[in-house]
Amino acid sequence: MFNPINLKSVLAAGLLAAVAGSPALAEKLRLGTEGAYPPFNYVEASGKVTGFDVEIGLELCKRIGVECEIVTQDWDGIIPGLVAGKYDFIIASMFITEERKKKVDFSDPYYLAAMTHVVPKGSDITSFTNASLSGKAIGVQSGTTQADYAEAMYPDADVRLYPSQDEVNLDMANGRLDLQVGDMLPMLDWTTKTNDGSCCALAGEPITDPEFVGDGVGIALRQEDDELREKLNAALKEIRADGTYQAINDKYFDIDVYTMK
Repeated sequence: MFNPINLKSVLAAGLLAAVAGSPALAEKLRLGTEGAYPPFNYVEASGKVTGFDVEIGLELCKRIGVECEIVTQDWDGIIPGLVAGKYDFIIASMFITEERKKKVDFSDPYYLAAMTHVVPKGSDITSFTNASLSGKAIGVQSGTTQADYAEAMYPDADVRLYPSQDEVNLDMANGRLDLQVGDMLPMLDWTTKTNDGSCCALAGEPITDPEFVGDGVGIALRQEDDELREKLNAALKEIRADGTYQAINDKYFDIDVYTMK
């Protein structure tokens, strides 16, 4: 005699067996970065995207138990790309500023930040005021806090905006600029470790005004992604505590960029 209860039991058991036998799909996130900001993020000749930002990001992915795909995006569109869902978080040396907080949320800082002036070696520029730089050609990457700073502080200068930091550096090395404003660590790396950067040197005091450098450098996330932000914050604390962060740091820098010491 047909027993509907037994049939339901058989179907339920078969469904459970099918689920149990199916391979679990790994959760995957997309990590957005610029890919044009060495030594923090850049593309090797092989096409691999790497750098301090990328290595830290991939380690954080590992600690929260997800696989991460690297997505590169030009700087001008990097926040719109996050908001539009092109990637799930940004780790690209982005200063945590009040203006950016209107559009995205941030993790805890994963390193501290300062900006600097860069001038050609032998330059007679020693003062960094609007009056002293009036008419001078100043290069900055567009859409950055460096651009905000140069335009606000030097309204009488010829502030020139470039799509990428590499293009600023190129014009600086070729003598087309009187100076530039950039993030201190990449500028230190460029002026001391590259052939074209040997043209130039850091000048003046570090620029640490919180209005422009914010609260450090953080991972940007969509404002609704609270759970992901908290997981990344916990993972960041973990890699700081167990020495993993320091090991990655030491591949790229002579100081601890988390403390700037």
